[in-house]
Amino acid sequence: MTLPARMKALVKAAPAPGAELREVEVPRPGPGEVVVRVKVASICGTDIHIWEWNRWAEGRMKTPIIFGHEFAGEVVALGAGVADMTDLRVGAYVSAESHVVCGQCYQCQTGQSHVCRRCSILGVDRDGCFADYVRIPASNAWLNPPDLPPEVASIQEPFGNAVDTVFAGDVPGRSFLVLGCGPIGLMAVALLRASGAAPIFAADLSEYRLDLARKLGACAAWNAGSTDTVAKVLELTGGEGVDAVLEMSGARSAIAQAMKAARNGGRVTLLGLPSGPVELNLSEDFIFKGLTMHGITGRHIFGTWHRTRAFLASGRVELRPLITHSFPLEDYRKAFELAASGQCGKVVLTVG
Repeated sequence: MTLPARMKALVKAAPAPGAELREVEVPRPGPGEVVVRVKVASICGTDIHIWEWNRWAEGRMKTPIIFGHEFAGEVVALGAGVADMTDLRVGAYVSAESHVVCGQCYQCQTGQSHVCRRCSILGVDRDGCFADYVRIPASNAWLNPPDLPPEVASIQEPFGNAVDTVFAGDVPGRSFLVLGCGPIGLMAVALLRASGAAPIFAADLSEYRLDLARKLGACAAWNAGSTDTVAKVLELTGGEGVDAVLEMSGARSAIAQAMKAARNGGRVTLLGLPSGPVELNLSEDFIFKGLTMHGITGRHIFGTWHRTRAFLASGRVELRPLITHSFPLEDYRKAFELAASGQCGKVVLTVG
């Protein structure tokens, strides 16, 4: 097809809170690239950081930039060489891995490309998907099953975050605490239930999300603002603590609670992004307890994507109940205000 000259796009125009819906040029594919017409894009916690312009965004982002990195859509243009190197064709139904890696550094050459030293991220370091069209490397495209609903296809990437966080250690028969019941935390609860973890506890500040956590498999869920999380976990585990804590919120207090709530010899897996430095008592709460701590960034490329596909195909994890609200791109302000409020599950934007 012939690409139009102009498109609408949600642009982080200045280093300040908010964004602007603008008319901009439609990207053209370079060698090894494709252009995708976006059908659905979903709002991530990282996008909220960018929208609010918190300390992390201020230190990382350069404006102006089109943000957003979770989407599903249709390939509409191929760059030179793509048809010869891949199975991608015009009309292909795809999502995308947002981490664009170099393929040459030590990490890329040893199966750790998700922590590539030269990684650039869609919607953070390069123009993203809150737009009619997005340009991506063909190697980052992920072919979707034709019957996968676009709104579900758009959230496979954060689902991959949940997969890597949950399976950073043993799961069946292990006790878990999920700190932070945003969309990825809720995905983690659903994965834990599907994978035989027990018991599963959850804490958050939003009663809306705590109710979702209970429906998805948490046997106990409480408001971290009114309940002492560490005391509650110790009460529920006979003073032992849980086998594993998944910290999904990035709150400084929650990170400290994670290490205190884990049993001696347990694990703490960190996905949430704190807005600044965190002070911890490493001697008492980490070293003397013999904890294992994992940091999760992105997903294993593309091993985790194959696992997410298998979970979705099996029917053991259903993501549609997590998608609680949908807005047209033009209503982005309402969408971001709701997503930041915590009174929702996953919020998606329809495009076009």
